[in-house]
Amino acid sequence: MIKPMIRSNLCLNAHPAGCAAMVDAWAARARSSSAAIQTAALHAGKPLPRTTLVIGCSTGYGLATRISAAFACGAGTMGVSLEREPGDTKSGTPGWYNNRAFDDAAKAAGLYSHTINADAFADATRAEVIERARAEGLRFDQVVYSLASPVRVDPATGVMYRSALKPIGEPFTGRTFDVVTGAMSEVSIQPATDDEVAATVKVMGGEDWEMWIHALAEAGVLAPGCQSFAYSYIGPENTSRIYRGGAIGKAKEHLEKTAVALDSYLSTSGGHAWVAVNKAVVTRASAVIPVVALYVAALFRTMKDLDLHEDCLDQMLRLYEERLFASGGVPVDEAGRIRMDDREMRTDVQESTSRHFMAATEENLAQEVDLAGFRHDFLEAHGFDIDGVDYEADVTYR
Repeated sequence: MIKPMIRSNLCLNAHPAGCAAMVDAWAARARSSSAAIQTAALHAGKPLPRTTLVIGCSTGYGLATRISAAFACGAGTMGVSLEREPGDTKSGTPGWYNNRAFDDAAKAAGLYSHTINADAFADATRAEVIERARAEGLRFDQVVYSLASPVRVDPATGVMYRSALKPIGEPFTGRTFDVVTGAMSEVSIQPATDDEVAATVKVMGGEDWEMWIHALAEAGVLAPGCQSFAYSYIGPENTSRIYRGGAIGKAKEHLEKTAVALDSYLSTSGGHAWVAVNKAVVTRASAVIPVVALYVAALFRTMKDLDLHEDCLDQMLRLYEERLFASGGVPVDEAGRIRMDDREMRTDVQESTSRHFMAATEENLAQEVDLAGFRHDFLEAHGFDIDGVDYEADVTYR
Protein backbone atom coordinates (compact mmCIF):
# COMPACT_ATOMS: atom_id res chain seq x y z
CA MET A 1 0.00 0.00 0.00
CA ILE A 2 1.20 3.51 -0.86
CA LYS A 3 0.28 6.30 1.53
CA PRO A 4 1.21 9.97 1.11
CA MET A 5 4.54 10.93 2.68
CA ILE A 6 4.29 14.64 3.49
CA ARG A 7 7.08 16.68 5.04
CA SER A 8 6.82 20.47 5.46
CA ASN A 9 4.05 20.70 2.84
CA LEU A 10 6.04 18.66 0.34
CA CYS A 11 4.65 15.30 -0.76
CA LEU A 12 7.58 12.97 -1.37
CA ASN A 13 5.79 10.20 -3.26
CA ALA A 14 2.95 9.51 -5.68
CA HIS A 15 0.31 6.85 -6.23
CA PRO A 16 0.45 5.24 -9.71
CA ALA A 17 -3.20 4.17 -9.84
CA GLY A 18 -4.35 7.51 -8.45
CA CYS A 19 -2.40 9.50 -11.04
CA ALA A 20 -3.85 7.36 -13.82
CA ALA A 21 -7.36 7.83 -12.44
CA MET A 22 -6.93 11.59 -12.34
CA VAL A 23 -5.68 11.72 -15.95
CA ASP A 24 -8.58 9.53 -17.09
CA ALA A 25 -11.06 11.75 -15.24
CA TRP A 26 -9.59 14.91 -16.80
CA ALA A 27 -9.70 13.30 -20.24
CA ALA A 28 -13.39 12.47 -19.75
CA ARG A 29 -14.10 16.06 -18.71
CA ALA A 30 -12.27 17.36 -21.79
CA ARG A 31 -14.27 15.06 -24.05
CA SER A 32 -17.49 16.39 -22.52
CA SER A 33 -16.38 19.92 -23.49
CA SER A 34 -15.29 19.03 -27.02
CA ALA A 35 -18.61 19.91 -28.68
CA ALA A 36 -18.68 23.40 -27.16
CA ILE A 37 -15.05 24.07 -28.06
CA GLN A 38 -15.36 22.79 -31.60
CA THR A 39 -18.56 24.81 -32.09
CA ALA A 40 -16.74 27.94 -30.89
CA ALA A 41 -13.92 27.27 -33.35
CA LEU A 42 -16.43 26.77 -36.18
CA HIS A 43 -18.29 30.00 -35.40
CA ALA A 44 -15.03 31.91 -35.19
CA GLY A 45 -13.81 30.43 -38.45
CA LYS A 46 -10.64 29.19 -36.80
CA PRO A 47 -9.03 25.76 -37.24
CA LEU A 48 -8.62 23.36 -34.37
CA PRO A 49 -5.01 22.53 -33.51
CA ARG A 50 -3.75 19.47 -35.35
CA THR A 51 -0.40 18.96 -33.61
CA THR A 52 0.43 20.51 -30.25
CA LEU A 53 3.82 20.54 -28.53
CA VAL A 54 3.65 21.03 -24.77
CA ILE A 55 6.96 21.89 -23.13
CA GLY A 56 6.40 21.05 -19.47
CA CYS A 57 3.56 18.61 -20.04
CA SER A 58 3.43 16.45 -16.94
CA THR A 59 1.47 18.29 -14.23
CA GLY A 60 -0.70 21.32 -13.55
CA TYR A 61 -1.45 23.70 -16.38
CA GLY A 62 0.84 21.91 -18.84
CA LEU A 63 -0.92 18.59 -18.36
CA ALA A 64 -4.33 20.30 -18.47
CA THR A 65 -3.44 21.99 -21.76
CA ARG A 66 -2.25 18.76 -23.32
CA ILE A 67 -5.43 16.99 -22.26
CA SER A 68 -7.55 19.86 -23.62
CA ALA A 69 -5.73 19.87 -26.96
CA ALA A 70 -6.04 16.10 -27.34
CA PHE A 71 -9.42 15.16 -25.94
CA ALA A 72 -11.37 18.37 -26.55
CA CYS A 73 -9.79 19.40 -29.87
CA GLY A 74 -8.63 16.03 -31.25
CA ALA A 75 -5.01 17.14 -31.66
CA GLY A 76 -2.01 14.89 -31.78
CA THR A 77 0.45 15.91 -29.09
CA MET A 78 4.10 15.71 -28.22
CA GLY A 79 5.14 16.43 -24.65
CA VAL A 80 8.45 17.18 -22.96
CA SER A 81 9.20 17.00 -19.24
CA LEU A 82 11.88 15.68 -16.93
CA GLU A 83 10.49 13.23 -14.39
CA ARG A 84 12.00 10.71 -11.99
CA GLU A 85 11.22 7.14 -12.95
CA PRO A 86 10.08 4.76 -10.19
CA GLY A 87 12.26 2.06 -8.70
CA ASP A 88 11.42 -1.15 -6.92
CA THR A 89 11.15 0.58 -3.53
CA LYS A 90 10.49 4.23 -4.41
CA SER A 91 7.74 5.87 -6.40
CA GLY A 92 8.32 8.00 -9.44
CA THR A 93 7.24 11.62 -9.52
CA PRO A 94 3.55 12.31 -10.19
CA GLY A 95 4.43 13.59 -13.64
CA TRP A 96 6.04 10.31 -14.61
CA TYR A 97 2.79 8.46 -13.94
CA ASN A 98 0.70 11.24 -15.50
CA ASN A 99 2.69 11.09 -18.73
CA ARG A 100 2.34 7.33 -18.94
CA ALA A 101 -1.40 7.54 -18.30
CA PHE A 102 -1.81 10.26 -20.90
CA ASP A 103 0.00 8.24 -23.57
CA ASP A 104 -2.16 5.22 -22.78
CA ALA A 105 -5.38 7.27 -22.94
CA ALA A 106 -4.38 8.96 -26.19
CA LYS A 107 -3.49 5.65 -27.79
CA ALA A 108 -6.86 4.20 -26.74
CA ALA A 109 -8.57 7.20 -28.36
CA GLY A 110 -6.61 6.83 -31.60
CA LEU A 111 -4.67 10.07 -31.07
CA TYR A 112 -0.99 10.57 -31.83
CA SER A 113 1.03 10.98 -28.65
CA HIS A 114 4.73 10.92 -27.89
CA THR A 115 6.36 11.94 -24.61
CA ILE A 116 10.05 12.72 -24.18
CA ASN A 117 11.43 12.43 -20.65
CA ALA A 118 14.36 14.82 -20.80
CA ASP A 119 15.64 18.22 -19.68
CA ALA A 120 13.54 20.73 -21.64
CA PHE A 121 16.26 23.37 -21.24
CA ALA A 122 18.86 21.28 -23.11
CA ASP A 123 19.75 21.75 -26.77
CA ALA A 124 19.86 17.96 -27.10
CA THR A 125 16.18 17.78 -26.13
CA ARG A 126 15.24 20.38 -28.74
CA ALA A 127 17.17 18.35 -31.28
CA GLU A 128 15.32 15.19 -30.23
CA VAL A 129 11.93 16.88 -30.65
CA ILE A 130 12.92 18.19 -34.08
CA GLU A 131 14.25 14.81 -35.18
CA ARG A 132 11.08 13.09 -34.02
CA ALA A 133 8.85 15.67 -35.72
CA ARG A 134 10.71 15.25 -39.01
CA ALA A 135 10.58 11.47 -38.78
CA GLU A 136 6.83 11.54 -38.10
CA GLY A 137 6.10 14.27 -40.64
CA LEU A 138 4.80 16.62 -37.92
CA ARG A 139 4.52 20.40 -38.07
CA PHE A 140 3.43 22.03 -34.84
CA ASP A 141 0.59 24.53 -35.17
CA GLN A 142 0.50 25.07 -31.41
CA VAL A 143 3.46 25.28 -29.01
CA VAL A 144 2.72 25.60 -25.29
CA TYR A 145 5.47 26.61 -22.86
CA SER A 146 4.62 25.55 -19.29
CA LEU A 147 7.90 24.89 -17.50
CA ALA A 148 8.14 25.40 -13.74
CA SER A 149 11.58 24.06 -12.91
CA PRO A 150 13.60 25.53 -10.03
CA VAL A 151 16.92 25.09 -11.89
CA ARG A 152 18.22 25.56 -15.41
CA VAL A 153 21.55 24.85 -17.03
CA ASP A 154 22.28 27.43 -19.71
CA PRO A 155 23.13 25.33 -22.78
CA ALA A 156 25.43 28.04 -24.12
CA THR A 157 27.65 28.30 -21.03
CA GLY A 158 26.96 25.20 -18.94
CA VAL A 159 26.25 27.42 -15.90
CA MET A 160 23.49 26.20 -13.59
CA TYR A 161 21.05 28.83 -12.33
CA ARG A 162 18.60 28.44 -9.44
CA SER A 163 15.43 30.44 -9.04
CA ALA A 164 14.62 32.16 -5.75
CA LEU A 165 11.15 32.61 -4.29
CA LYS A 166 12.19 35.71 -2.38
CA PRO A 167 11.05 39.32 -1.99
CA ILE A 168 13.04 42.24 -3.35
CA GLY A 169 14.34 45.07 -1.16
CA GLU A 170 13.13 44.18 2.33
CA PRO A 171 12.68 40.94 4.30
CA PHE A 172 9.21 39.45 4.19
CA THR A 173 7.23 37.69 6.90
CA GLY A 174 4.04 35.87 6.02
CA ARG A 175 1.65 33.34 7.45
CA THR A 176 1.31 29.79 6.22
CA PHE A 177 -0.32 26.57 7.38
CA ASP A 178 0.51 22.89 7.54
CA VAL A 179 -1.54 21.13 4.87
CA VAL A 180 -1.89 18.01 7.06
CA THR A 181 -2.57 19.42 10.52
CA GLY A 182 -3.82 22.92 9.76
CA ALA A 183 -1.31 24.39 12.22
CA MET A 184 -0.41 27.97 11.33
CA SER A 185 2.98 29.63 11.55
CA GLU A 186 4.91 32.65 10.39
CA VAL A 187 7.81 32.34 7.98
CA SER A 188 10.39 35.05 7.34
CA ILE A 189 12.34 35.28 4.08
CA GLN A 190 15.34 37.48 3.43
CA PRO A 191 15.34 39.56 0.23
CA ALA A 192 16.88 38.22 -2.94
CA THR A 193 20.29 39.48 -3.97
CA ASP A 194 20.80 40.97 -7.42
CA ASP A 195 22.43 37.72 -8.50
CA GLU A 196 19.46 35.71 -7.25
CA VAL A 197 17.03 37.93 -9.15
CA ALA A 198 19.11 37.56 -12.32
CA ALA A 199 19.27 33.78 -11.84
CA THR A 200 15.48 33.60 -11.37
CA VAL A 201 15.00 35.45 -14.65
CA LYS A 202 17.37 33.00 -16.36
CA VAL A 203 15.36 30.04 -15.07
CA MET A 204 11.78 31.29 -15.28
CA GLY A 205 11.93 34.13 -17.78
CA GLY A 206 11.37 33.88 -21.51
CA GLU A 207 14.87 33.10 -22.79
CA ASP A 208 14.30 29.36 -23.11
CA TRP A 209 10.84 29.79 -24.66
CA GLU A 210 12.39 32.02 -27.32
CA MET A 211 15.13 29.45 -27.97
CA TRP A 212 12.50 26.76 -28.50
CA ILE A 213 10.46 28.79 -30.99
CA HIS A 214 13.51 29.85 -33.00
CA ALA A 215 14.92 26.32 -33.08
CA LEU A 216 11.61 24.81 -34.21
CA ALA A 217 11.08 27.50 -36.84
CA GLU A 218 14.58 27.24 -38.25
CA ALA A 219 14.20 23.46 -38.46
CA GLY A 220 11.00 23.83 -40.46
CA VAL A 221 8.73 22.00 -38.01
CA LEU A 222 6.40 24.92 -37.24
CA ALA A 223 3.24 25.11 -39.31
CA PRO A 224 2.24 28.45 -40.89
CA GLY A 225 0.04 30.33 -38.47
CA CYS A 226 1.54 28.57 -35.43
CA GLN A 227 0.27 29.89 -32.13
CA SER A 228 2.41 29.75 -29.00
CA PHE A 229 1.56 30.69 -25.46
CA ALA A 230 3.25 30.58 -22.07
CA TYR A 231 1.74 30.89 -18.61
CA SER A 232 2.11 33.56 -15.97
CA TYR A 233 0.47 34.84 -12.80
CA ILE A 234 -0.14 38.30 -11.34
CA GLY A 235 -2.24 37.92 -8.22
CA PRO A 236 -3.41 40.40 -5.56
CA GLU A 237 -1.74 42.74 -3.14
CA ASN A 238 -1.70 40.01 -0.47
CA THR A 239 0.85 37.96 -2.39
CA SER A 240 2.70 40.70 -4.26
CA ARG A 241 5.74 40.94 -1.99
CA ILE A 242 6.65 37.30 -2.47
CA TYR A 243 5.32 36.83 -5.99
CA ARG A 244 4.73 39.60 -8.51
CA GLY A 245 6.88 42.08 -6.62
CA GLY A 246 9.54 39.49 -5.85
CA ALA A 247 12.26 37.78 -7.83
CA ILE A 248 9.79 35.55 -9.64
CA GLY A 249 7.85 38.64 -10.68
CA LYS A 250 10.92 39.91 -12.55
CA ALA A 251 11.04 36.59 -14.37
CA LYS A 252 7.37 36.89 -15.31
CA GLU A 253 7.98 40.42 -16.62
CA HIS A 254 10.74 39.02 -18.82
CA LEU A 255 8.43 36.23 -20.00
CA GLU A 256 5.80 38.78 -21.01
CA LYS A 257 8.33 40.91 -22.90
CA THR A 258 9.45 37.77 -24.69
CA ALA A 259 5.87 37.13 -25.80
CA VAL A 260 5.84 40.49 -27.59
CA ALA A 261 9.08 39.64 -29.43
CA LEU A 262 7.87 36.16 -30.35
CA ASP A 263 4.53 37.50 -31.56
CA SER A 264 6.40 39.72 -34.00
CA TYR A 265 8.64 36.82 -35.04
CA LEU A 266 5.76 34.42 -35.68
CA SER A 267 3.58 37.04 -37.36
CA THR A 268 5.67 36.81 -40.54
CA SER A 269 4.05 33.41 -41.16
CA GLY A 270 0.65 34.35 -39.76
CA GLY A 271 1.33 33.14 -36.23
CA HIS A 272 1.03 34.68 -32.79
CA ALA A 273 2.47 34.39 -29.29
CA TRP A 274 0.87 35.35 -26.00
CA VAL A 275 1.25 35.03 -22.27
CA ALA A 276 -1.87 33.69 -20.58
CA VAL A 277 -2.26 34.94 -17.01
CA ASN A 278 -3.94 32.10 -15.13
CA LYS A 279 -5.73 31.97 -11.78
CA ALA A 280 -4.14 30.71 -8.57
CA VAL A 281 -4.40 26.96 -8.07
CA VAL A 282 -2.79 24.38 -5.80
CA THR A 283 0.47 23.15 -7.24
CA ARG A 284 3.40 21.26 -5.79
CA ALA A 285 5.13 24.63 -5.39
CA SER A 286 2.32 26.86 -4.12
CA ALA A 287 1.84 24.80 -0.96
CA VAL A 288 5.28 25.79 0.31
CA ILE A 289 5.21 29.52 -0.53
CA PRO A 290 4.37 31.66 2.54
CA VAL A 291 1.18 33.73 2.16
CA VAL A 292 0.40 32.14 -1.22
CA ALA A 293 -0.96 28.91 0.30
CA LEU A 294 -3.20 30.82 2.73
CA TYR A 295 -4.36 33.18 -0.02
CA VAL A 296 -5.21 30.27 -2.33
CA ALA A 297 -7.21 28.54 0.39
CA ALA A 298 -9.12 31.78 1.09
CA LEU A 299 -9.66 32.30 -2.64
CA PHE A 300 -11.07 28.78 -2.97
CA ARG A 301 -13.54 29.52 -0.17
CA THR A 302 -14.76 32.66 -1.93
CA MET A 303 -14.90 31.32 -5.47
CA LYS A 304 -16.73 28.17 -4.39
CA ASP A 305 -19.22 30.27 -2.42
CA LEU A 306 -19.85 32.29 -5.60
CA ASP A 307 -19.83 29.22 -7.89
CA LEU A 308 -16.81 30.58 -9.76
CA HIS A 309 -14.18 28.03 -8.82
CA GLU A 310 -11.97 26.55 -11.55
CA ASP A 311 -9.17 24.03 -11.44
CA CYS A 312 -6.35 23.76 -13.99
CA LEU A 313 -8.45 21.86 -16.50
CA ASP A 314 -11.44 24.22 -16.20
CA GLN A 315 -9.09 27.11 -16.95
CA MET A 316 -7.56 25.49 -20.02
CA LEU A 317 -10.90 24.39 -21.47
CA ARG A 318 -12.11 27.98 -21.08
CA LEU A 319 -8.87 29.24 -22.63
CA TYR A 320 -9.68 27.31 -25.79
CA GLU A 321 -13.40 28.00 -25.95
CA GLU A 322 -13.57 31.65 -24.86
CA ARG A 323 -10.14 33.01 -25.79
CA LEU A 324 -8.32 31.12 -28.55
CA PHE A 325 -11.56 30.46 -30.44
CA ALA A 326 -13.25 33.79 -29.70
CA SER A 327 -14.85 35.48 -32.68
CA GLY A 328 -13.01 38.54 -33.92
CA GLY A 329 -9.59 37.68 -32.55
CA VAL A 330 -8.13 36.58 -29.22
CA PRO A 331 -9.17 39.06 -26.48
CA VAL A 332 -6.20 40.50 -24.59
CA ASP A 333 -5.54 43.21 -22.02
CA GLU A 334 -3.68 46.47 -22.59
CA ALA A 335 -0.36 44.62 -22.28
CA GLY A 336 -1.36 42.00 -24.85
CA ARG A 337 -1.91 39.25 -22.27
CA ILE A 338 -4.72 36.69 -22.25
CA ARG A 339 -6.41 37.11 -18.88
CA MET A 340 -7.68 33.82 -17.48
CA ASP A 341 -7.57 35.31 -13.97
CA ASP A 342 -10.54 37.56 -14.73
CA ARG A 343 -12.82 35.83 -12.25
CA GLU A 344 -10.18 35.68 -9.51
CA MET A 345 -9.46 39.38 -9.83
CA ARG A 346 -13.09 40.54 -9.72
CA THR A 347 -13.55 43.20 -7.06
CA ASP A 348 -16.13 41.21 -5.12
CA VAL A 349 -13.96 38.09 -5.19
CA GLN A 350 -10.89 39.94 -3.96
CA GLU A 351 -12.78 41.77 -1.21
CA SER A 352 -14.26 38.54 0.14
CA THR A 353 -10.98 36.66 -0.19
CA SER A 354 -9.13 39.39 1.68
CA ARG A 355 -11.67 39.27 4.54
CA HIS A 356 -11.27 35.50 4.91
CA PHE A 357 -7.48 35.79 4.58
CA MET A 358 -7.19 38.41 7.31
CA ALA A 359 -9.67 36.69 9.65
CA ALA A 360 -8.05 33.26 9.47
CA THR A 361 -6.47 31.90 12.63
CA GLU A 362 -5.39 28.42 13.58
CA GLU A 363 -8.61 28.01 15.56
CA ASN A 364 -10.98 28.99 12.75
CA LEU A 365 -8.89 28.06 9.70
CA ALA A 366 -11.26 25.36 8.42
CA GLN A 367 -14.17 27.81 8.56
CA GLU A 368 -12.52 30.91 7.11
CA VAL A 369 -10.70 29.22 4.24
CA ASP A 370 -11.24 26.11 2.15
CA LEU A 371 -8.74 23.95 4.01
CA ALA A 372 -10.42 20.72 2.88
CA GLY A 373 -10.44 21.77 -0.77
CA PHE A 374 -6.81 22.90 -0.66
CA ARG A 375 -5.81 19.62 0.98
CA HIS A 376 -7.73 17.58 -1.60
CA ASP A 377 -6.11 19.37 -4.55
CA PHE A 378 -2.68 19.00 -2.94
CA LEU A 379 -3.18 15.26 -2.51
CA GLU A 380 -4.81 14.84 -5.93
CA ALA A 381 -1.74 16.35 -7.58
CA HIS A 382 0.17 13.32 -6.26
CA GLY A 383 -2.47 10.69 -7.07
CA PHE A 384 -4.10 10.57 -3.62
CA ASP A 385 -7.65 11.30 -2.38
CA ILE A 386 -9.24 10.42 -5.73
CA ASP A 387 -12.66 8.81 -5.91
CA GLY A 388 -12.75 5.23 -7.10
CA VAL A 389 -9.15 4.37 -6.18
CA ASP A 390 -8.65 1.60 -3.61
CA TYR A 391 -5.82 2.96 -1.49
CA GLU A 392 -5.82 -0.17 0.67
CA ALA A 393 -4.88 -2.36 -2.31
CA ASP A 394 -1.32 -3.35 -3.05
CA VAL A 395 0.20 -1.60 -6.04
CA THR A 396 3.65 -1.72 -7.58
CA TYR A 397 5.63 1.51 -7.80
CA ARG A 398 6.32 0.73 -11.42
